[in-house]
Amino acid sequence: MNEISRLVREAGVAGEGGAGFPSHVKYSSPARLLVINGAECEPLLGTDQYIMAHFAGRLVTAALSIQEALGAEKVIFAVKDHYREQIASLKTAIAGKANVALCLLESVYPAGDEQVLLYEAAGVRVPPGGIPPDSGAVVSNAGTLLAVADALEGKALTHKYLTVSGAVAHPLVLRAPIGTGFSECIEQAGGVKTSRPLIISGGPLMGRPIDTEDLDSQTVTKTTSGIIVLEEGHYLDLRRRVTPLHMKNRAHASCIQCSQCSDLCPRRLLGSPLRPHLVMRAFGSSRNMDELLETQAAKNALLCCECGICEMYACPMELQPCRINALIKEEYRQRGMKPDFSPGEEPSPAWPYRRIPSERMAARAGLSPYYGLGIGGFLDMEDVRRVSIPLKMHAGVPALPCVETGEKVEAGSLIADIPQGKLGARIHASISGRVRALADRILIEAERSDA
Repeated sequence: MNEISRLVREAGVAGEGGAGFPSHVKYSSPARLLVINGAECEPLLGTDQYIMAHFAGRLVTAALSIQEALGAEKVIFAVKDHYREQIASLKTAIAGKANVALCLLESVYPAGDEQVLLYEAAGVRVPPGGIPPDSGAVVSNAGTLLAVADALEGKALTHKYLTVSGAVAHPLVLRAPIGTGFSECIEQAGGVKTSRPLIISGGPLMGRPIDTEDLDSQTVTKTTSGIIVLEEGHYLDLRRRVTPLHMKNRAHASCIQCSQCSDLCPRRLLGSPLRPHLVMRAFGSSRNMDELLETQAAKNALLCCECGICEMYACPMELQPCRINALIKEEYRQRGMKPDFSPGEEPSPAWPYRRIPSERMAARAGLSPYYGLGIGGFLDMEDVRRVSIPLKMHAGVPALPCVETGEKVEAGSLIADIPQGKLGARIHASISGRVRALADRILIEAERSDA
């Protein structure tokens, strides 16, 4: 383990832009290319944009340290070409730095998907079923890189930058202690502007909807990129309520096999054997799940990045191949099945002409009323009195508590560690206080004398 990996492991850093893969593992093997993902994939999010605009110098310093540890030949900061403030900050930070480049991306969706990003920024293609290191590359987003910068200074990951936007009074970027309740974050944005809110954790297109009755139990984790407020009955809400049985009946009766979902699928356009229209055919015609999972079309569904282009943009029949792909992926996961894939093909010559502009994708998803509003400001939540920190907010196994109920802890102190020989990430107290409960979460409450 190199020094960067050791410091990152001690700080509990996990990828902040996706599944939360422990960063110390990612930085422990050689790579020839380091790409910083600043594309902010989904509409209505502004977290990485804020970080790049205000911490560009620290990001570049951290990237150069990672580059040295990886033995990488080059660092590429990939950002959308209309991020003017961010571009100016990064240009200043990388001036005079050898082998550090700034790549300007068109505002297309999903530019932040790591496979799309690698191809657009460096011409690197990830093999079907593979990950960037298989192609000699490491990808980290801006939020993760800022956490690495803190780790290099001996600071643990205790706070998360996130966006609160949509139907709220004052959309903003927050710096919140990990474990802060979603309700408290929404209050900082002035509260909701609808009597029937739909809350989404993450981006509006690929995020996770939260039932109203579960809102009080939802807290900020290391991977929370945003909290989006829409309204019950919104287009996205209605689509997510369709049952699997209804989706199967519609796939059987209504799919016209036009292949538009496949023609516009970003993974397919980059050479993946995924063909959503063939998945729809297999899903609609299979007699049961066992039969479906034996088809090659279903196996290829594992390659889906769940961007939603197929169902929210491409399908003329308003069917839901993306959700069907997600159902199939979950079934394979539960059964512990890992199918093989064909090598795939070269990227399609049509790729440059079939990319979807982000603004058009947002319009198709019913997000236009919020798309141009922007993020109004920034707030550091300094007086949070209670946090509920999950032990599982990263890829791998849950962390093991190393504190007891009633124990007093200080902000930044270790409260849960990685089980011996397992994949995981350390967890640290995000506020000072006493441990009030231990289960799948660690509840910490600040004491008045700690204020």
